[in-house]
Amino acid sequence: MATSTLRYPTPRHLNQLYGGREENLSVVERLLHASLVARDDWLRIEGDEADVKRVEMLFGFLNDLRTQGVAIRSNDFVRIVETLARGEVDSLRRLFGEPLVITTQRKTIVPKTLGQKLYLQSMMRNPVVFGIGPAGTGKTYLAVAHAISLLLKNQIQRIVLTRPAVEAGETLGFLPGDLREKILPYLRPLYDAMQDMLDAKDITVLTEKGVIEIAPLAYMRGRTLNNAFVILDEAQNTTPEQMMMFLTRLGEDSRMVVTGDLTQIDLPRSKQSGLVEVGRILRGIEGIDLHTFSGADVVRHPLVLKIIEAYDRYKNPIGQSDENVG
Repeated sequence: MATSTLRYPTPRHLNQLYGGREENLSVVERLLHASLVARDDWLRIEGDEADVKRVEMLFGFLNDLRTQGVAIRSNDFVRIVETLARGEVDSLRRLFGEPLVITTQRKTIVPKTLGQKLYLQSMMRNPVVFGIGPAGTGKTYLAVAHAISLLLKNQIQRIVLTRPAVEAGETLGFLPGDLREKILPYLRPLYDAMQDMLDAKDITVLTEKGVIEIAPLAYMRGRTLNNAFVILDEAQNTTPEQMMMFLTRLGEDSRMVVTGDLTQIDLPRSKQSGLVEVGRILRGIEGIDLHTFSGADVVRHPLVLKIIEAYDRYKNPIGQSDENVG
């Protein structure tokens, strides 16, 4: 029987590693076969020598995440323990080894959850990434940040931002103003993200030069987008035909990020969402990654997560099967 005691600067530091939830420590005991006792600023581990070393490794990884500024949620904690229990140490080393920092003109951005870090890593490795999940998970914000970072490093020549203008339908041409004024309300969230990262004057200049382009999804038809970072936001409001049209715009040295929330589909009931269908069609293709966020990745006001959870409970009552959910 081996024993090890890990000490931390304050009780708060230790609590941050396992979310301050005793049930998380029970997960470690069950999957890694060691006994844990947490008190104040120390953690005692008892068990076979190999099991104690695995738990030490676990809390070393968790502490690396904490020092990188990543909040450790219960879902993340369980996922990491399960990965370590499967013996996939190398994948954890790759995940935690280096801090992930996105540098823009106005601010430096670091992922705040493990889900966000995995999402950013996916964008760095894959030409096409889908970010699917609830509001407040940072899926659009991080895509814009990564795009601007690549633009500032001259790794891409332009950024193309697009959304389906569902509410406008076919009446877009009858709205007052030029094209930019007509579609601005639909692209406002993308502008808001950009203004966090670039000076307003630079956004105006880059937009006038076409380095940053904004356009409704319908205006993508017939184009090939080379050396660009293309973001399709609110993709749950695309039809399957629109989704295929958009994805086939991918040109040489370009990247695409598609973001959406499957709980916020505004299409008529008679129309299928292209974002629902695409997961079944493209899953398993090399170079395409479908990243799913959960409520644990919400980084807005704490009430946002509670609102999402309340709606989930309302739509899926305990004991009610999926077949009975209307």
